[in-house]
Amino acid sequence: MAKISSVCVFCGSSTRVAPKYVKCAAKFGRLCANAGIKIIFGGGRIGLMGALADGALNEGGEVIGVIPHFLDKVEIAHRDTTEFIITNDMHERKAKMAEIADAFVVMPGSIGTLEEAFEVMSWKQLRQINKPIVIANIFNYWQPIIDLLDHMVEEEFLSAEHRGLATVVERTADIMPTLGIEVNGQKKPG
Repeated sequence: MAKISSVCVFCGSSTRVAPKYVKCAAKFGRLCANAGIKIIFGGGRIGLMGALADGALNEGGEVIGVIPHFLDKVEIAHRDTTEFIITNDMHERKAKMAEIADAFVVMPGSIGTLEEAFEVMSWKQLRQINKPIVIANIFNYWQPIIDLLDHMVEEEFLSAEHRGLATVVERTADIMPTLGIEVNGQKKPG
C-alpha cells in the first residue's frame, strides 16, 4: 500500500443526527490531525462535516474543503479550513476530491454520502482509481448497505473480488490502522 498523506472523507451534514455520530466525526478529525493526515471533505460547516473539520483544525491539522458554488452561496460553507476550493458543480467537486486524496473514508451520511461512496467504488472497479476505500460502519450505521453488497454477491451481480473494493470497519479507531497509517507511533498493517 502506498503511503497515505491525505484522506477524502464522505459524511453527512445534517444537524439532526444523534450526537454519537458527530463525536465520531470529530474524533476522526483529531486522529487525522495527530497523524499528519490532510483531510479533504465536502466543505460544509454543519453536521458530521463540520465536526470532522473542527476536530482536525482544533488539533492543528490541515483541512481542504471542496464545495460547489451553489452550496457556497447558501452559507453552509466552512470558511475556516486550511484551503477552500469552489467548483462549478457536484461532478467537478467529486472529481477534485478524488484527484487530491490518497484514500477514501465513508462515515455516516445520507443520499449524497451513499452516492459518493458508490461512485468511488465504481471508479475503483473500473480501474479509474486505485485508492483504498474504508466504510466506517460505526454503530452499525451502514449495515443495511453492507448486507445489500453481500446480497449482490449471492445473486451473482457482484463478484466476491469487487465486494472487496471497500474495507468495512466497526470503530472510528480502526480506520487509521486499516489504511496503514501510524497511530500513537505504531504502524499497523492495512
